[in-house]
Amino acid sequence: MPSIECLPDQERKDFLNRLKRIEGQARGIQKMIEEGRDCMDVIQQVASTKSALASLSGEMLEAYALHCLRHPDEFPSHDAAVEQAVRAIVRSGR
Repeated sequence: MPSIECLPDQERKDFLNRLKRIEGQARGIQKMIEEGRDCMDVIQQVASTKSALASLSGEMLEAYALHCLRHPDEFPSHDAAVEQAVRAIVRSGR
């Protein structure tokens, strides 16, 4: 099975940078709670963080699925590559 290392370096760097921003958002939420900030402000920040994570997840899924379909030789068979891509798509929708 391919690993995240199979993706181009720049794509992995972009994913990491986005994750670092999301981490900053999560820490910001923690700080807001510690400071006793307004509930609606905290909820808005949680929604924003959730949206950023969902967006990143979608892009990672797309990269992975395309990799599976473009490089079936990294799987036991072409069918296994397609099945893995479909499983990833289904799993991400849950």
